[in-house]
Parts: sequence; C-alpha cells; structure tokens
Amino acid sequence: MRRDLAPAVYLLASRRNGTLYVGVTSDMIGRIYQHREGLVPGFTRDYGVKMLVWFEQHATMEQAILREKRIKKWNRRWKLELIEAGNPLWRDLAEDFGMEPLRQPGFPPSRE
Repeated sequence: MRRDLAPAVYLLASRRNGTLYVGVTSDMIGRIYQHREGLVPGFTRDYGVKMLVWFEQHATMEQAILREKRIKKWNRRWKLELIEAGNPLWRDLAEDFGMEPLRQPGFPPSRE
C-alpha cells in the first residue's frame, strides 16, 4: 500500500446518498484506515461512515483546512453535487489506494 502524505480534504459516506462526513488530513491512507476500522470514537464510527467518495489534495495543510471549513458550511445538495461530479457511481475510492472492498451490509462474507 503506498503512502500519500499530501494534505487532503475528503468526503466519506455511509452509502450512496447516505450520511456524509467532511474531514481533513495530512495522511490520507492512515486516516481512511482509521475510519474504516472504527479506531477513532466519534461520528464516523457511530454512524458507519466509512466509504471514501471524494477527496482533494492541497499544497499546504492551511489550504486544506480552509477548504474543509468552506465545504462544511455547504448545504447537503452542494456536497452531493461535488461527489457526483467526480464519482457518479459512488465508488469507494479507498480501493484505489489498495484497501480491501468494504463488506456490504446484509451480505455476509462467502464461506467458499
């Protein structure tokens, strides 16, 4: 798994059109792993928000934080439009970083 340490703003979702979370990090891989595994108590763990549906890298952490604060003030429709513009199928972009697919609710793992 490659490490990408550029500051980034990201959007997580519980499912397509589900609960959304906006965050910022300087370690995208590590932070997404924490969300997916429920390692940090709080909103994403409480509401099962684990799917990376959008992210944007920035040159500095200050720029990333400013962008995160702006997006947090947006209404839900604008956030959905942002996701749909770059990820219309709502793919879990964490898989592009080498993470395993999330287990779909209601679908137990295969016994094969």
